[in-house]
Amino acid sequence: MINLLSLLLLPLIGALNSQSFPEVLSPEEEEKYLKLWQEGDFDARNTLIEHNLRLVAHIVKKFENTREDKDDLLSIGAFGLIKAVDTYNFNSNTKLATYAARCIENEILMHLRSNKKRKETSWLLAPIGEDKEGNEIRLCDIIQDTALSADEELLIEEKNARLNEALSILSDRELEIISRRYGLNNHFVETQREIAKSLNISRSYVSRIEKRALTKLYLYLKEHG
Repeated sequence: MINLLSLLLLPLIGALNSQSFPEVLSPEEEEKYLKLWQEGDFDARNTLIEHNLRLVAHIVKKFENTREDKDDLLSIGAFGLIKAVDTYNFNSNTKLATYAARCIENEILMHLRSNKKRKETSWLLAPIGEDKEGNEIRLCDIIQDTALSADEELLIEEKNARLNEALSILSDRELEIISRRYGLNNHFVETQREIAKSLNISRSYVSRIEKRALTKLYLYLKEHG
């Protein structure tokens, strides 16, 4: 099931790599493919995704002043587009492009917030002096630690278990790149260029592996609830 659906997404992945985006569908064509997708036609689903990639590129331009890697934002935005097509309410009066734009922007904003939190964490680890014994004191050492409730800890454990189960379907190379891109398994978050340089491979190759891995994870989690 997963392998078949992954193959259906290959045209999308190829378009992302080349940034050669298909033309936007006409209202009549979009209505046609939405109806087919509502009936469970995955080819129609993929067509809706592919022909909205220009929307991803348009929204990414709004975040040019963030100094984030453009290819990273395109990849994250495309994942938001996939989620939009998969969760679209066919009975809604909202157009697909309007709904997708919100999903794409939200996905990028979550990524930016995650990066900000990582930078703040690094700031908390910065040394601010020494104690009487000459031991280094960091800012986080003097900030009160708020313990999680039992329910919060159980929820985190459940999410971690589900994530680890999903990650087990990835190849070793896919797992390494996903872990380093999103800060899993005790890794810091890295850009595609940083990973490519350390592995002595091209950034586009890292991008292809990341997209393939994300697609596999997304389809696995979707299929398993």
